[in-house]
Amino acid sequence: MPNRPRRFVPGVSLHVRQRGNNRCAVFGDDEDYESYLLMLRSATARYDIAVHGFSLMTTHTHLQLTPSTEIGASAAMKELGVRYVLYFNRRYQRVGTLWTGRFRAKPIDDERYWISCLRYIEQNPVRANIVVQADQYRWSTYRAHAFGDAVEWLASHPVLDALGSNPEQRRSAYRAICATPLTTAELVRQRFDDPAQTRVRPRSDPGLTPSPSEGDPGSLEATAPRRRSRSRSSP
Repeated sequence: MPNRPRRFVPGVSLHVRQRGNNRCAVFGDDEDYESYLLMLRSATARYDIAVHGFSLMTTHTHLQLTPSTEIGASAAMKELGVRYVLYFNRRYQRVGTLWTGRFRAKPIDDERYWISCLRYIEQNPVRANIVVQADQYRWSTYRAHAFGDAVEWLASHPVLDALGSNPEQRRSAYRAICATPLTTAELVRQRFDDPAQTRVRPRSDPGLTPSPSEGDPGSLEATAPRRRSRSRSSP
């Protein structure tokens, strides 16, 4: 029996995470990251979802987005997940699942939590010891928010707009905010293992299970997919 789409409150932002099965690598090279972002852009545009930030890690993904309908987030993430798995399995000549179950989402219910969630997402590569500074990581939106790097399909949000009267003031304010490390309480709040923090519409199917805390990059040794040496066309 297929899973029912989970319903979320329209206009309320979500922190969405999806992890590779058994913490396997879900990206092997730059082409994979670029392909995922193209599919993310397409799926969120189709279901009228505003994407505010992301961080694509080796073994999992983080997204901060705001749906405009109750089932938009579920529909977009299903489309994204299915398309990417088909692409990934064909490219690396593999079969079977890539993700650990369904995506997980937490509503962002206040302004302070909204900005700390974005900081958490964009600083994930630093906590995982992949880079020393967030602006060194290519596959996140930190440089877009902190320095104005162009990501034309990235949506702003009233919380970001309130940081300053013009783009440069907002970027400067965001850099200053990110210069202060997240507190332990802020880090704990980002975890996905608190059912009370995962509110969805009545009669929906949360499908949530406890998980380890974030910031763990998983095993980065021998997890990247290996392609055969013969050439193949990209999907």
